[in-house]
Amino acid sequence: MAIEQDPSWQEKSDKAGLEGMKTARAVAMLSYRNYQTYLATQQDPDDSKLDNFRACTYQSYQGEKMAKRFNAFSYWYLSKAMDSQNIGRGRGEIEAILGEIQIPCLYIGLSSDILFPIEEQKFLAKHTPNAHYSEIDSLYGHDGFLIESTQLTEVVNQYFEQIATI
Repeated sequence: MAIEQDPSWQEKSDKAGLEGMKTARAVAMLSYRNYQTYLATQQDPDDSKLDNFRACTYQSYQGEKMAKRFNAFSYWYLSKAMDSQNIGRGRGEIEAILGEIQIPCLYIGLSSDILFPIEEQKFLAKHTPNAHYSEIDSLYGHDGFLIESTQLTEVVNQYFEQIATI
């Protein structure tokens, strides 16, 4: 929505929608991280501040970083593709579709992820035959899958060791 609200979005230009995409990324950071993460990493030492908070500058920085890696058109289409994904569309109940999966699956939840809550990963594991669920305790919300590489590697290695013996 932020990209579409950018006045330049309708222009035929590589820079079209860029400011909207920066805003979209900054807002998205609120669901990629969480309250505890912001408290631990972005709290201002000066409690008398009324503007230019660390969290705001961090979110703006993330928007600038995104603008260097994507143009708004690619990010918009990628977001639309992810938002419209529905394995049950035209196929029936999701539980039944998951029940047809024949290969072993590993579902990993991050304890503080509010973008993809652990309830979703548990649901997938419950309805997928030969599924295993693991949970990583992380302060970093959704971005924990990028930051908690040691824990993630351990979970994946243990899983592959386990299925290798089956």
